[in-house]
Amino acid sequence: MILAIDIGNTNIVIGGITDSKIDFFARVATDKGKTEDEYGSTLLNILKLYNIKRESITGAIISSVVPPVVGLVKEAVIRMAGITPLIVGPGVKTGLNILMDNPATVGSDMIVCAVAALEIFKPPIMVVDMGTATTISVIDKNSNYIGGCIMPGVIVSVNALSSGTAQLPYISLEAPKKVIGKNTIDCMHSGVIYGAASMIEGCIERMEEEIGQKANVIITGGVGKFVTPHCKRKFVYDEELLLKGLYSIYNKNN
Repeated sequence: MILAIDIGNTNIVIGGITDSKIDFFARVATDKGKTEDEYGSTLLNILKLYNIKRESITGAIISSVVPPVVGLVKEAVIRMAGITPLIVGPGVKTGLNILMDNPATVGSDMIVCAVAALEIFKPPIMVVDMGTATTISVIDKNSNYIGGCIMPGVIVSVNALSSGTAQLPYISLEAPKKVIGKNTIDCMHSGVIYGAASMIEGCIERMEEEIGQKANVIITGGVGKFVTPHCKRKFVYDEELLLKGLYSIYNKNN
């Protein structure tokens, strides 16, 4: 089993993969204050929760957009499984041609998702990752990663809306029955869910105009499952896209 870990700003996604099959999928909170031992304990508890023996882990790979945490999790994996994980970054083979001003600055999560998407769809492809930030990555018809956009994530926007106003409460992520709300809560639900769906569709439409053709679109990230069903255009949602990309990159380097 390969242990695949993606460290995001809000959550850490952890999965176990055997022969391309995902054995388990888990999320834990990202905490810069934790020690290596605390992260090691978290990993052990997750394995226990899914009835996985740590002796079954034969390899590991980590991607991260939180530099202070990656070293802690790496050491936790070493202590827990006795394996030094591969860290996604410069020098790691991805098979992806990155046409950016500075390829080294592209988030590892965006690269990992692009790698996975290319194994599922024919390019051009657009990958929407809805987490703390919402990102859209564009892969052209020649399978080159050519750029994208980064915008505030849905939860970040909700928290900013509630904390920055005197009378608007914190709300859950759920869609109202109608776009036109009849009370404050429904109006906020409408703005958050349908607003996010419209934002994604609008950006994709403009990007497709730039590349001159329609693209296959895949949405991932924890927030994506709340928004995808309310998009007018039918998009594929794959919560496990990151893990699939990590597994692919691990195999390319081993």
